[in-house]
Amino acid sequence: MDTPSGNAFTFTKLVVDDLEAMADYYCAVFGLHRGSRHRFERGVGGEPIDEISLVERPGEPFGSLTLLRFLERAAGRADETILGFTTRDLDGIVERVLAAGGSTISPVKEMPEQGIRVVFARDPEGHLNEIVEMRS
Repeated sequence: MDTPSGNAFTFTKLVVDDLEAMADYYCAVFGLHRGSRHRFERGVGGEPIDEISLVERPGEPFGSLTLLRFLERAAGRADETILGFTTRDLDGIVERVLAAGGSTISPVKEMPEQGIRVVFARDPEGHLNEIVEMRS
């Protein structure tokens, strides 16, 4: 649901050690289905990641829960969950993150092939947020 501000809380990423086993678990337990899968050599904060989106209906590419595995380290407690937000004004959100005591961990990444712009930020306590501006 879109809000008057154009901002919305839309997805959660759960960091796991065994991506395949956890995808099987969430699909079996909650009736979810595997959606898109992406591997990024320079993913969260420049670290390589592998992720699977879990969806409510087969054939959908993205859902509200994505399982993510850091490829070069075990799942830890610090970045266990990444809260995902979408916006129509990524630059405005970045300004507000910084003004409110948060920080970005990398510059805004332009991803025209996927129709998005994205930035990863930390709140004042260090929790990760992924903020996505849909371009299409």
